[in-house]
Amino acid sequence: MMLLAHLSAPISFLLSGAWLPFLGPLLVWVFYKDRSQAVRTASAGAFNFNVSMTIASWALWLSVILTLGIGFLWALPLWLVLFVVQIWAHVKGAMMASRGEVFEYPFQIRILS
Repeated sequence: MMLLAHLSAPISFLLSGAWLPFLGPLLVWVFYKDRSQAVRTASAGAFNFNVSMTIASWALWLSVILTLGIGFLWALPLWLVLFVVQIWAHVKGAMMASRGEVFEYPFQIRILS
């Protein structure tokens, strides 16, 4: 289930059009948090990380809107960086989960624990 906690975020990302990548880890946390501490930690970390990345993405959208489109000059490269960091983190988390290790996500606002 730890592997599902890490891979549910990219799946949610694709299915929601990049708007709800935190939904998959949240569902794993809700349904499996009481079965294993490792699954609870992995799904909470994935959720917290994806909420942080979503807030950063929304902030970039806000900057684009407030600058009447000029914000695309810095938003596009930063969205690319966010995307690469998300892919890297989830692949690394999934690889560690397949070995039974817990991955600590970077850049996370702690909401779930």
